[in-house]
Amino acid sequence: MNVKRLLSFFKTVALVVAIGLPSATAWAQELRIAMKGAVDSADPHLLFTTNRNVQIHVYEPLVFQDRFLKPIPGLAESWKRLDDTHWEFTLRAGVKFHDGSDFTARDVAFSIKRAQETTGPRTYRHYLKDILRVEPIDDLHVRIVTSVPSPLLPVNLTTLGMVSARAAAGAGPEDFKSGKAAIGTGPYRWASWIPGQRVVLERNDTYWGAKEPWAKVTFRTVSNDGARVAGLLAGDDDVIDAVSGNLAGRLQNQTQVRLVSDISIFCLYLTLDQFRDNSPFVTDVDGKPLTRNPLKNARVREAISLALNRTGIADRIMDGTATPAGQIAPEGFAGFDPLLKPVAYDPQRARQLLHDAGWPNGFQLTLHCLNDRYAGDSQTCQAIASMLTAIGIKSKVEALPASIFFRRAAGKGEPEFSAAMSIFGSSSGDPIQSLIAIVESFDMEKNHGVNNRGRYSNPEVDRLIEQAQETFDEEAREKLVRQATALAVSDGGLIPIYFLKSNWGVSSKLQLTPRGDSYTMAPLIRPTP
Repeated sequence: MNVKRLLSFFKTVALVVAIGLPSATAWAQELRIAMKGAVDSADPHLLFTTNRNVQIHVYEPLVFQDRFLKPIPGLAESWKRLDDTHWEFTLRAGVKFHDGSDFTARDVAFSIKRAQETTGPRTYRHYLKDILRVEPIDDLHVRIVTSVPSPLLPVNLTTLGMVSARAAAGAGPEDFKSGKAAIGTGPYRWASWIPGQRVVLERNDTYWGAKEPWAKVTFRTVSNDGARVAGLLAGDDDVIDAVSGNLAGRLQNQTQVRLVSDISIFCLYLTLDQFRDNSPFVTDVDGKPLTRNPLKNARVREAISLALNRTGIADRIMDGTATPAGQIAPEGFAGFDPLLKPVAYDPQRARQLLHDAGWPNGFQLTLHCLNDRYAGDSQTCQAIASMLTAIGIKSKVEALPASIFFRRAAGKGEPEFSAAMSIFGSSSGDPIQSLIAIVESFDMEKNHGVNNRGRYSNPEVDRLIEQAQETFDEEAREKLVRQATALAVSDGGLIPIYFLKSNWGVSSKLQLTPRGDSYTMAPLIRPTP
């Protein structure tokens, strides 16, 4: 090497040292995320919030979502409605799967068909129920034909990750877990999964979009709220989710970490058994079986709603990390009705309604709920049980892990629970999907009411939902959604309690942009400039 080249070399090194090389140093980093929930399947077409949060890094949808879950171009760069039942999507050119093969219209057709045929307690089938067939036109154009007018088709397609037709053909859960079938187009590749412990993703260096700064992303399951906060403060993790209100204070006034908070689409609600005459977890005050089910009485359901001090639960039990709810959509999101307020706390009126309904001495009830889904879930359940007990409905709690809760909630042909506390937020961000899942009359063949665990049924609510689904005019559709929501809530088809706020603990070296679905997304986490 001659002198001039040697001097030039040392000048370059000095410049790198002086200004840093973020494109090299940052990309060599690992992003460590501790999550409350645990991934329970590697199959991208089995729907569970925690699964989708991780899998969307690997399997991208045709239509992406912005911070407020509104549809934006993704693997499809554009789409247009040809008529009421025909749509055409134009795919983004140059997109490749992790194995180097091209992403084409044939993969779209395969992915949608596979998701429509996937069975289980939680699938994407209700988002895809209107799709009659998918017709590849050429590699970059696909026509989707619906059985009925489907104005929300682009919105619904935000939920479903695209898989490789070649790699996923005939694949089962083990093929996705091992990585054999885990071939997507996303910014990260599926590296490994240890159930109940962690999922590891590795950067896709041939990604069609902007290059990610993280060489590896580890999603670690830490169900204990205090342990997640301790791990962040100790520097074992870079980001944690679901920070509970009582622990949020530990992250404030800190130099090495900070709290990021925002409203989410997730609504906590009660469902009550309205279809059995003898409900399995309802007894008289002495614990003896009943010959009639009090939860089928509208006045009893109203009494239960009046017994709940929503403001007290949100402020004290959740320490300000929730907002009282009177409907299924929070303020600022599609479907929110400013006229539909949370039911006011009135235990005296609740007791009178129980008396008028023929239950002056009350009855006993078991309330089933989750204990590992989000911060404060089991504490909320205990608080609700205490409030019901105070009006004469002596209640006890059975708090369950999500894997057990959802299996028992589905039951063998019918839900097992008499009263269940659940949380729901439509993956698409659209309130119609929430109504279809939670309050529309149950019909397994039509994928209606898949989360309607009380089997509530009102033909007028069904009519409003069906009409909303087929209405292309946004203003008219919004009006129908509000009408259906108001009627279902007044019936006690569901009893909204609160909307969760999303809380993250974040290293001060990082910046995190929130999403309305509370997802912790590596592409929305960046080193602080």
